[in-house]
Amino acid sequence: MRELPQGLTPPYNGDEIEISEIQLSRRTVLSGAGALALLGVAGCSQTLDLSALQLDGVTTGAITPIRPSISVDKNITSPGVMYASVTDGGFTLPEVPYLKVKPEFRRQIVVDPTGEQPGTIVVHSQERLLYLVQPGGDAIRYGVGIGKEGFRWSGRANIQYGKEWPTWRPPAEMIARKPELVKWQAGQPGGLDNPLGARALYIYQNGQDTGYRIHGSPEWWSIGQAMSSGCVRLINQDIIDLYSRVSRKNPVVVV
Repeated sequence: MRELPQGLTPPYNGDEIEISEIQLSRRTVLSGAGALALLGVAGCSQTLDLSALQLDGVTTGAITPIRPSISVDKNITSPGVMYASVTDGGFTLPEVPYLKVKPEFRRQIVVDPTGEQPGTIVVHSQERLLYLVQPGGDAIRYGVGIGKEGFRWSGRANIQYGKEWPTWRPPAEMIARKPELVKWQAGQPGGLDNPLGARALYIYQNGQDTGYRIHGSPEWWSIGQAMSSGCVRLINQDIIDLYSRVSRKNPVVVV
């Protein structure tokens, strides 16, 4: 309920309130505001004392941002450039139809959600995402495929070494499940059809080979799925980019 002006008596038996005082008060306020406006346009040399209004004089430039802006990287560009056909090591990788890859699985720079030290590779199995932590609060994110149930590995380890266009050797238990792979028992040479793709990073824990790899894959459509024998696989163009950023002994966290 609106409060009545001072000095007015509430209506009784239908009497109307005299509104002249209300109108006068409004005219007084408006004329005061108009005077301030006229002073403002009368000349730039006029100075008004507005201290009584207790205005906040802090400029936005004095406010510290919550975090730095996302960094820029020459290798993180449009998908059409990142997933174009490329010749590498004597092999020509075909163009990836990136529009068929979910946007969240394409290479991009994001705010680091891991809290790990720069240089750490973090694989979030449930999200099907791999993060390479950068200095300054950023991370480069890649979509990955992971191992199906019963073939996954998790924990903390290190990258012991990497290989370009690596040879793939199916383990004995895989050959037992798929006898047709016996032809590669001595190793399948690197190439466009090799399951390890264009690069492989070998994961060791406490100096021992875990048997798990972070590697490329010619099957770009498998990114975001759980269907391998436990390794973490990326689009070939993405593993080439990741490989170029990783040195020996990078920490690896798989969760």
